[in-house]
This record gives sequence, structure tokens and C-alpha cells, in this order.
Amino acid sequence: MAPKAARTVFEEVSWKIPDKTFIIDNGAYTMKAGYASVDCNVIPNAIVKTRDNDIVVGSELSTVLNWNEAVFRRPMEKGFITSWETQREIWDRSFFDAKADAEVKIEDARDTTLILTEAPNAMPVLQRNTDEMVMEEWGFGGYMKAIGPTFNAWNEIQSLFGDPLAQSQEIKPADCVLVVDSSFSHTTVTPVYRGNPMQRGIRRLDFGGKQITSLLKELVSERQINMMDETYIMNEIKESVCYVSNNFNKDMERTLKERNWGHQGKAEDGIVLDYVLPDPNANRQGFTRYHDPEMHKKKKKGALSGLSAETLSEDVLVMGSERFHAPELLFTPGDIGVREPGIPEMIKQSISVFPPGVQAVYWANILVVGGNSLLRGFMERLETELRAIAPDTCVLRLRRAQHPIESPWLGASRLAQNREHLNRVTISREEYLEHGSGWAGRRFMGQA
Repeated sequence: MAPKAARTVFEEVSWKIPDKTFIIDNGAYTMKAGYASVDCNVIPNAIVKTRDNDIVVGSELSTVLNWNEAVFRRPMEKGFITSWETQREIWDRSFFDAKADAEVKIEDARDTTLILTEAPNAMPVLQRNTDEMVMEEWGFGGYMKAIGPTFNAWNEIQSLFGDPLAQSQEIKPADCVLVVDSSFSHTTVTPVYRGNPMQRGIRRLDFGGKQITSLLKELVSERQINMMDETYIMNEIKESVCYVSNNFNKDMERTLKERNWGHQGKAEDGIVLDYVLPDPNANRQGFTRYHDPEMHKKKKKGALSGLSAETLSEDVLVMGSERFHAPELLFTPGDIGVREPGIPEMIKQSISVFPPGVQAVYWANILVVGGNSLLRGFMERLETELRAIAPDTCVLRLRRAQHPIESPWLGASRLAQNREHLNRVTISREEYLEHGSGWAGRRFMGQA
């Protein structure tokens, strides 16, 4: 076969990527999606079968009223897309369906450039599957793919760290930032240099919000009511009452006392809370209230207690040590026999692979993103433990992104405004059809 002729300058120029840019931060729990420079939309990345056998997809989850025994089907495992059959159905319904929301509706993929995130260190076969779906199934006119944490460097993070803002109007990434992303499937630590990941410094902990919810289900089911089939409700409870303890042993002692005798100080300072489970028949959402041991004793007497019928009908979970026991996994996974370092030690390991001068820069620029960072006490505990292990010669600066869940999407949106850079890192549909998915994978890794 005769070799292909070299591409001419005219051909390179003619293969321009579409101006319309659509961004998908394809998370395992939610997708953050929308057109660049427009609002970010958060869409559940799941298909759910309700108790009434209704099937709801993506944004339709907001219409569900009864979450009892709801069954979730997710396209991702450990942060990677493993079921494109499921992911395709969610994308089709969310972005390409005639009834899709106007803000995230893609009229013609051929006239659209897609920026897509993926988790660090995805297996080549999974990366290739993604590239083939994007360019062959939907046929986007332009395509850029990068690991999610790197996009955080494109946000205006100087103000977070109190650094002077750049005088130049050019949109560019921060020079050095260490991104700690603790989300649904896992927690990763990614050193980023001028928008590029430093591969040798990437670290991963296979614990995230999903594992916290799973442990919370087990703890509650063993001690109180069987909640193993109530994933959604337990996730709501986690987000409502869980926190990261700064003194685990002390909080355990306080919990034991409060369960038996109640909290003696201000009610809002107590650890033990009651969570009243939702009741769709009574049109009642779940809610928290201060724990009252006397009321629980009265409820055991039933109708003779003098309590109202509504109070007697309530199913209540008493949330004590469960509130801080489950999130403790992020810091001490060895407590359940997992031989992996917690987040603080992962950060130290990541930074230690660099020369001393570079280490100091990363210790001073630690950016935290992801939904788990919103847990009360998370940032305080992380900073306390990092100060104990950081070198005395280094300045430690730790900040949470202003919008920790949407931060990668917002960074990608800002990157898209730098058209010169976007053109350099994006492939066109014509290039993909000429060179194939193998070349695309090498191109996104900077090897082609």
C-alpha cells in the first residue's frame, strides 16, 4: 500500500473545530454539563427503578417522590465508565432528546466541540471505548479529553490563596497546584503544572462518598433499622448529619453519655441527633431534630405514652457515633483493614516525589474539590493533620474551591475561552477518522 501523502498546510487550516463548545464533567454521581461561558447544570448520572416500577433517567430523578427501595443503575465503577450502554442512555436522554433542557441540549454534535473529563489513570481500553463513542456514535465535530483535576488549574485560584492577581488579560492555568479531589467513587491527589498532570505524583484512595454511604448503611442496619436497600435515603442522611471529627475518642465518649442522658449544654452543640425517616404516605420528608432520650422511653409505652399519633408513627434513627464514624474512612482507612494511606499521608507521598524546591510550591498551593470536602469538619481535620506532617521549612496553604462540585467544569469553561490553546489540544472529527482511536489516545497524552 502506498504511503499517505503528507498533509498540506491548507488541509490543516481547513480542519477547524466548531466554535460551539459543550463541556461534560462526567462524574460517577452527577454530570456537570453545559455550554462554555453559560451556567453549569448538575444532572444525576444514574437510571433508577422506583418502588412503583417506574424508570427515570438523569434529570428526571427530580420528579421522584417515593425513594423507598429505589434501585440505582450507574454506568461507572470506581470512577471509570464501564457500561456505555447505560451511559449512552443517560446522555441521549439528557443531551440529545427532543425534551432535553434547552441549556444542555445538543442540536447537532457535528457542529459542536466536546470537552470531556475522565478520572486519572483510566485503562487504555476504557479510554478507547470513550473516544469511539464520542467520535463514532455521536460524531462530535471537535473533541478534547483530559483528567478532571487538571481543569481546576484554569480557575482564578490566586484569590483563594491571597496571591496578587495576574496583570495579563491572557487566560492561562496556574503554574503549580496540588488538587485533592474527594468525590463519589474515590479520592485522588494530582499535582498539576501549568495545566498538565504530573503523572508520577498522582495518588488514589478507593474511598469516596459511595463508600461512606455504604458503611453508614451497615452501621445503622446492624444497630437499629435495616436500611441496606435504602441507598438514596441513607445518602440524604449522610449529607444532612455526617461530619469529620477532630477528636475521635472524645466524640465517642460524648456520644455514649448523650445517648443515655441527653446533651447537657446547648442543644445545637450535641452530637446525638434524631433523624425522622420520610413517609411518602403522609407526604413527609425526612428531617433532623435534637435527641430526647425521655421521648424515646415514652414511645415504647405506645398509646399510654401521651404522645401524639403522628409522633408515635414516626420511624426514627438515632444518629450518634455513626455521624463521624463513616467519614473517618477518608483519614484512617486502616480502621477497617484497608492497607492504604489516608488523605493526609497521600498528599505527603505525592509531594515527596519532587525536588525540595518544587515540594515547597505544592505544599503552599493545595486546592481541595469534590463533594466530600463539604462535610463539616473536613477542611479543619485535613489542615490539622497536614500541619503535623508537613516540613517545618515549608509554608502550608490549604483552600477549598469556591464551588467544589462544579470546579472542574468551571475550569474547563474558562479554558474554552482561550481559543488558541483549545485549538492546540482538540482533535477534529476529520483527524479522528483519518488516524483512529489509537492515535487519539496518544494525542490526548501528548504523544502524537
